[in-house]
Amino acid sequence: MQINQLPLICVIEDNTELRDLLKTLLQSSNDFLFGGTFENAELAIQEIPQINPNAVLVDINLPGMSGVACVQQLKLALPNTLFLMCTAYADEELVFNSLENGASGYILKTEGGNNILAALKEMLQGGSPMSAVIARKVVESFTNKKATPNTNINELTAKENMILNGIANGLMNKEIAKNMQITPATVRTHIQNIYAKLHVNNRVEAVNIYLNRK
Repeated sequence: MQINQLPLICVIEDNTELRDLLKTLLQSSNDFLFGGTFENAELAIQEIPQINPNAVLVDINLPGMSGVACVQQLKLALPNTLFLMCTAYADEELVFNSLENGASGYILKTEGGNNILAALKEMLQGGSPMSAVIARKVVESFTNKKATPNTNINELTAKENMILNGIANGLMNKEIAKNMQITPATVRTHIQNIYAKLHVNNRVEAVNIYLNRK
């Protein structure tokens, strides 16, 4: 971005109504330049690096590749671009997966178009915007965090390690199943076995152990 030029924004959203609303808001805004909309991650990964936007609004539950995996790939190509997750899911695991894979903020679609643009502006000014309910979940996660019990990650099988690696990289169950050529139900069974072996209750705790292993 050149000096004094407005920040360029792209949108990745499969919901036509919301995608058109965000397009209209960005085009009529005095604070942003509109860089384009994309209805899926695959198309976005092909075209957004050539646009080189300052920020991207990203839905999580996209058809095909998830928004989290999309951000992970785009962040490699565009390390200076900021990513704001815009989703209907107030899920703790998705929040942490998003942040761990390159997102700088996480806002719910229910906040409305103007608040989403306000969150974009905050992020571009150096903030990490989050919907109030999301921020509360993050705080509670650290406040209620207990000491990790002794675990032996070496007890995990090769398949369980592959699945945990996929989770750590922000993949959804269906993407892991496709990569491993197994069914999503089998992936869920393996995940439950991983939880039992690591003495954890969710993906965030399992990934923390996986990433911090020696």
